[in-house]
Amino acid sequence: MNYTLLSSPLQGFTDFRFRNAQNKYFGGIDTFYSPYIRLNGKLVVKSSYERDLLPENNKDLEVIPQIITNDEEEFLFVAKYVQQLGYKELNWNLGCPYPMVTKSGMGSGLISNPQKINSILDRAHSESDIIVSMKMRLGYENSEEILDVLPILDNYPIKNIAIHARIGKQLYKGGVHLDAFQHCIDNTKHKLYYNGDITSVTKFHEMQKRFPSIDHWMIGRGLIADPFLPSMIKNNTLAYPENKMELFSAFHDTLYEGYSESLSGQTHILLKMHHLWEYFSVVFSNPHKVFKNIKKSKSIRNYEATVKEIIAKG
Repeated sequence: MNYTLLSSPLQGFTDFRFRNAQNKYFGGIDTFYSPYIRLNGKLVVKSSYERDLLPENNKDLEVIPQIITNDEEEFLFVAKYVQQLGYKELNWNLGCPYPMVTKSGMGSGLISNPQKINSILDRAHSESDIIVSMKMRLGYENSEEILDVLPILDNYPIKNIAIHARIGKQLYKGGVHLDAFQHCIDNTKHKLYYNGDITSVTKFHEMQKRFPSIDHWMIGRGLIADPFLPSMIKNNTLAYPENKMELFSAFHDTLYEGYSESLSGQTHILLKMHHLWEYFSVVFSNPHKVFKNIKKSKSIRNYEATVKEIIAKG
């Protein structure tokens, strides 16, 4: 069975620098979703969002921009904006689980408001020719919430619905709700993509077997933790390449150089790299020790020496 691998957008992680580096050194991802654009009530797109979506920063990638909003005017404004950049599709985030988002009635906090979802989709499809796709969770409080939304979505020509098989209040804790995801398959005419806990080749095959009708698979945290994973899935192998550390080192250095140029000050650079290593450490044989050593590095010089030592040990 042919299948497509997609990169789930993670705020603060999967920006254009990460996307380009992952694609250059590892590959395997067919389509990347950009982290969401959030307007906060003002019809102005921040320069950081624009930089992330500029075609010249995404030359060899297929990228789909994303918006997070509960406002019709914001949706239409961003739809027009991304079209001006050359994009034909806008993905709507109804999946973000973080309290500062959900308490504002956005992300997974919007799933319990089918009327609002309907009004935004109605205007999006009547006042714009943008292709709309969705990124959702099963709900915020419970996994039944999405079942009230799916009949509304069936009224619109939505390209696809990517569902992270958790509820919002779980954040990323606990297991995925596979039976609830199956209920979604059984209750919509739309094409569904699966997202949630694809962290290994073995896990991918388990999900394929569980949901044989799904041919689009979205990888989120598993991609950041192990950038080798998509190509290993595509090559159907459990073995890392012989030059694993050489590839990872080049990947790391490319990211590090990019963030060193774009972020101001040692503190910001180190904070960024520490966040990444919380995931990167999984690639190594002793993740806890690796991350502990990275966190101890309080200066650029110390950080660089620590990374060099970690990669040398493999």
